[in-house]
Amino acid sequence: MTAFDTAKRFLEACDKPAGWAGCQAFVEPGATFVSQSEPLADITTVEAYCEWMMAFGTITAPGSTFDMHAASYDESTRTATFFATYHATHSGEGGPVPPTHQQTHSHYVYALTMSASGKVERMVKIWNAGWAMRELGWA
Repeated sequence: MTAFDTAKRFLEACDKPAGWAGCQAFVEPGATFVSQSEPLADITTVEAYCEWMMAFGTITAPGSTFDMHAASYDESTRTATFFATYHATHSGEGGPVPPTHQQTHSHYVYALTMSASGKVERMVKIWNAGWAMRELGWA
């Protein structure tokens, strides 16, 4: 399996969401996470992000889905990039307010740096969280 194949399998597991249990096999121990988005600013590991996605996708917005628009891999930097739209309805518990039953169709990009052994060692999420929060009725 190529590093790009591993990155794709990780993305599928992460955004389904399978939580850390479903993502761990694709990730290096201690892999870092960064995002300049308010709800994610304090998350610093891929493990913590996978668990955040699990909670959001099963408790706050059960049944969330995503559409992949583009995927690429740069061999020279060992970086996989994915552009997608996340579709969610705040119908469950969790979030800053009771369920609003409002929807978001929020664009995002992942940049996954892969290790020499072909696993995720760094993850960057580019996401306009403010837009999504407004669509969900949270701001």
